[in-house]
Amino acid sequence: MTQLKVQVNQRDQLQENHSNIDVTGIAKNGKEGLELIAELKPDLIFLDIEMPKHSGLQIMDFFNNQEVTFQIIFITAYNQYAIEAFKLSAIDYLLKPLDVEELKPALEKAIQISKQKNINTKLEDLKKAFQQLSLNKIALEIPKGFIFVSHDEVLYFEADGMYTKVHLQNNKSELICKPIKHFVDQLENNAFFYKPHRSYLINLKHIKELSKKDGYFLVMENNKTIPVSKEKKEEFIKIIQEVF
Repeated sequence: MTQLKVQVNQRDQLQENHSNIDVTGIAKNGKEGLELIAELKPDLIFLDIEMPKHSGLQIMDFFNNQEVTFQIIFITAYNQYAIEAFKLSAIDYLLKPLDVEELKPALEKAIQISKQKNINTKLEDLKKAFQQLSLNKIALEIPKGFIFVSHDEVLYFEADGMYTKVHLQNNKSELICKPIKHFVDQLENNAFFYKPHRSYLINLKHIKELSKKDGYFLVMENNKTIPVSKEKKEEFIKIIQEVF
């Protein structure tokens, strides 16, 4: 874990007792510390409260709208600042002279928080990647796991009780243990999917014919006939007339 420290006389103590600590910079005052933070982007800062010109407690004043990615362990010879320090979400508050036994749990806490932040960041990145994938593909949960198919591969969804049969190109189909409403909600922002009947959600790209024989029916590319409900008939015809 990369770290930045501001007290010269504590560097050896850190590195001798904690081999996983990398001290990347030391600052003599607050101004130097802020410059090093901007340059080195440390995970953890050991910050003295009593410094020339600016108190260590004022550090957040210099990060108004910027993202704060570092943690802070405050170090001071005075304990009256403890409450203010913890209001700034400090990891710990240590009194001089530093005791190795007191330093160890503070560092362990910082390391665990850093690990959790890394996990959360990776999960968020993965989530964004899947959200991008979902713009073009849909995940179908099958007994063996998941299969990912592009929206264009789906001809239509057919309700089967609390299950849904997904009909794909090349006469393939999958039975999914989700009700059709699950897919209606998932694809509500995709204009190519339309629900002409309570039991069907179709991909408009794969319509082959609209038949008026004995009611209104859509013929899909796999020659499956899908009814258009009375409630949807006028709406569907109007769309066709306006678009084509």
